[in-house]
Amino acid sequence: MPTLIHPTAVVDPAAQLGADVEIGPLCYVGPGVRLGDRTRLHHHASVEGDTWLGEACEVFPYACIGGKTQDLKFKGGRPGVRIGARNVFREYFTVHAATNDGEFTVLGDDNTFLAYGHIAHDCRLGSHIVASNAVSIAGHVVIEDHVVVGGVSGIHQFCRIGAYAMVSAYAKVVQDVAPFFIADGQPALIRAINKIGLERKGFTPEQLERVKAVHRILFRDGLNRSQALEKLAADERATTPEFARMLAFAKASERGLAPGA
Repeated sequence: MPTLIHPTAVVDPAAQLGADVEIGPLCYVGPGVRLGDRTRLHHHASVEGDTWLGEACEVFPYACIGGKTQDLKFKGGRPGVRIGARNVFREYFTVHAATNDGEFTVLGDDNTFLAYGHIAHDCRLGSHIVASNAVSIAGHVVIEDHVVVGGVSGIHQFCRIGAYAMVSAYAKVVQDVAPFFIADGQPALIRAINKIGLERKGFTPEQLERVKAVHRILFRDGLNRSQALEKLAADERATTPEFARMLAFAKASERGLAPGA
């Protein structure tokens, strides 16, 4: 199918459009935009700034991708947004550019972002993430792969969400959420391992047992955080992917790990 641009859409001549792109009625595509092959913009969608979308992305009505950062430290220049392939942005979703010149808000592949949500400046999101309705992700947040974020939850700036974690609806995340676990509450606390989510991602019984062991050492053995991490590192399973991922995540934490309930 050839590229289709509705006559009421505004597409800057400097925008770069891939093959088979579809741009619906009353859309806006700015001069710094690149749209990958087979990307579709539904009516009234906007993509602006120095923003690249990979192939087969879908932007629903009134979503705004690539807008200027809301960070009051913005000093001008040309920051932007880089988005991978097959991402879906539902109605009224917004993604903002980075704050500093030459830097980017970055999203991976195969993510689904439901209506009324927001990704702020300088965030770095991985792939296979699902964010439900009205999720607010503040600046400089990092979300790793295969994370589920429940509706109307908020993530504080500079927080990190580890791979395969789940953030429950209405949660208030103010510290890092470690991989594999479910965080819930205001402020969010670790409640359990994300057992169903891990099973859906193909984790074996042996892998689940190792995740349970990590959870027990961190949150059930009565150890402080330093003692728990030392015990993880000394465990005979420390080189397995589950233990190693947790240790690496904890080592990189700046805001501290969210505690157990």
